[in-house]
Amino acid sequence: MKFARLGPVGEEIPVVITADATLDLRGVTADIDGAFLENDPISRTQAAIDAGRLPVLAGADELRIGAAIARPSAVICIGQNYAAHARESGAEPPTIPIMFLKTPNTVVGPNDAVTIPRGSEKTDWEVELGVVIGTRAAYLDSPEEAAAHIAGFVICDDVSERAFQMEVSGGQWSKGKIAFGFNPTGPWLVTPDEIDPRNVGLRSFVNGEPRQDSNTNDMIFDVTHIVWHLSQYVTLEPGDLILTGTPQGVAFGGKFPYLKAGDVVEVEIDGLGRQRHEFIAWEKN
Repeated sequence: MKFARLGPVGEEIPVVITADATLDLRGVTADIDGAFLENDPISRTQAAIDAGRLPVLAGADELRIGAAIARPSAVICIGQNYAAHARESGAEPPTIPIMFLKTPNTVVGPNDAVTIPRGSEKTDWEVELGVVIGTRAAYLDSPEEAAAHIAGFVICDDVSERAFQMEVSGGQWSKGKIAFGFNPTGPWLVTPDEIDPRNVGLRSFVNGEPRQDSNTNDMIFDVTHIVWHLSQYVTLEPGDLILTGTPQGVAFGGKFPYLKAGDVVEVEIDGLGRQRHEFIAWEKN
């Protein structure tokens, strides 16, 4: 299934997207959030569809696309999870997952404008497969247990400010990752029955020019390993979002310029849709 959230910021309507229509999901849930995702969302939604209880959402194509999930309690990220990206960053591939955090207010709609932070000269793009947790996960015994705790997958752009991340970070990456809006998410949350996260293509473009072009089969640590590993250190809650790393082809690698106001970034993952967001200059309110 494909779940989404449509409408103005703070007023998003939960929907399920079928082959024929976009259906209003408010008869089942108030939002695409942890409470919905931990309570058998596929079966509940299918039962409502079969019973004819979900009306078509009028004007759906004209509505803003919000983040595919409501604001999560945590956004946890894995760094340097593609060997070629590690090398372009000047590092050896890691032997254990590298973890850092983004703040929940980085999660915005897939087509929302992204503000370049005040003083930034090194704002960068990173297409990533996002994993959304469906049921609480803590101290899983093996990676094989992880799949049962996954609600679905989303596209994320792990926008980064590299000077903040590397030069004034004090050794912690999050300072370059947490600017408001630095994680466009969606357009859809796609359930695990429709996606094999071990083998999907992911790509990015800047002003229509290709940048990244890779496949998740190049991940160093796959999705189930990541969820298992993280569960040894943090209790993952329903609705939490995990970013699984980006492949080579970002500005930090030195082949491409960093982003400036007016640049348009597009990212896509097979089966998960596509994002398009313009970068704009910071202005004092």
